[in-house]
Amino acid sequence: MKACRECKRIVEEGDECVVCGSKDLTRNWKGIVIIWDVESEIAKKLGITAPGKYALQVF
Repeated sequence: MKACRECKRIVEEGDECVVCGSKDLTRNWKGIVIIWDVESEIAKKLGITAPGKYALQVF
């Protein structure tokens, strides 16, 4: 799995982020959070606008 350096979305297949369209992906990331409700406090604090899996840290 790779993480997008722009929005931190976890990308399981392909070479492009499905959220922001970036091709700047890396395998160097730590931690994972799954967001179901983008109106949750966690999603707002992390700046997440689409449901899915996100890395907590991207290097």
